[in-house]
Amino acid sequence: MTDADTMDPRVEWLTVAGAADTWRSLGLTVTDAGLIPLVGTSIRIVAGSGDGTDRSDVPAGIVGWALSGVTNPGAAAADAFDLDGLPTEIVGPTTPVYADHPLGASGLDHVVVSTSDLERTSGAIASATGCELKRIRELGTMRQGFHRIGRGGLIVELVERPDLPEGPASFWGLVLIVEDLDAACELIGPDRISSPKDAVQPGRRIATIRADVGLGLPVALMTH
Repeated sequence: MTDADTMDPRVEWLTVAGAADTWRSLGLTVTDAGLIPLVGTSIRIVAGSGDGTDRSDVPAGIVGWALSGVTNPGAAAADAFDLDGLPTEIVGPTTPVYADHPLGASGLDHVVVSTSDLERTSGAIASATGCELKRIRELGTMRQGFHRIGRGGLIVELVERPDLPEGPASFWGLVLIVEDLDAACELIGPDRISSPKDAVQPGRRIATIRADVGLGLPVALMTH
């Protein structure tokens, strides 16, 4: 039995290519190492297009994630593998890092993954993490599946649409939890974020960062 077999799986961080200063402009604290410390799953910013460096070959967006408490189903000794198209790094459990975010962000609610085959991607996630699919939601021709990685951990929302080309899954966007959504929207400004509205989840509200802010991926803020 390996150490990973005895640990609760967890998404330690999402790796996002882009400009750290753009994330800072939203009221998020980014360390010199590029980490946005959050409870549970953090965000790690790496060089990418639009960040003022020469890494234009790395498009902005979520480019991978780091998981602890898991093993590579294809080769247990490897520390990185492709999880149905999602670049996955295997790491040890990290020591929590705390930061005071002016935005009032506390954690990540969920990450959205696009897939042409929900069952295939769901099976790959379950095989790697031991976290089975919780439920499927049908919305017309679109299907959503939900995994929670570890006890109280990050929710992975799989989205299958008929217009998606055949092929591996890919990361799409993420949702941050904030303590006070109205205050967060006021801090960011109406030209950079939509007005809050009721979320699909009962009793919760959500607002979406506008694309021209330049994060390079869809990002929304949500209440607890």
